[in-house]
Amino acid sequence: MADIVNLQRARKDKARKDRQALAEVNRVTFGRTKAERTQGDAEATLAKRRLDGLEREPVDRADDPSGTSGTSL
Repeated sequence: MADIVNLQRARKDKARKDRQALAEVNRVTFGRTKAERTQGDAEATLAKRRLDGLEREPVDRADDPSGTSGTSL
């Protein structure tokens, strides 16, 4: 025989689980100290600078008068 399920209770339980999962994600995302956030930002900036430094030629598309961004046909 099948179990009787109260649909309102099932909806509330599902909503509670969803809120708890979101809270866990937010704790991981926003639950860092100021020092940890500063360190993460510094690492991201350094990684971007290193990547930009590895380009063969600096890309400056704003000053390109031809509008082709260096591509030729």
